[in-house]
Amino acid sequence: MQGGKTIFNAGIGYGILSVMVTARKITVEVPPELLEKAQRASGSGITQTVRTGLQLVAASHAYARLRQLRGKVRFTRTLADLKADR
Repeated sequence: MQGGKTIFNAGIGYGILSVMVTARKITVEVPPELLEKAQRASGSGITQTVRTGLQLVAASHAYARLRQLRGKVRFTRTLADLKADR
């Protein structure tokens, strides 16, 4: 799932997420329908589906913080300057 990796990579790029040094084994109880639906959406097995879901939850916090900055950041270059610089 490319979109999940994009979100995770964006979180790392902004210094929000860190790569796990060691993995933890966990036990979770989830409704079978939810797990099946998530696996169909991700096209992956159980472990990768759970990892992707956790990455998305963690990245959502980073995006919430970025949304708080909307309209508060001023750029020194205009849109016309950026287009001209192509």
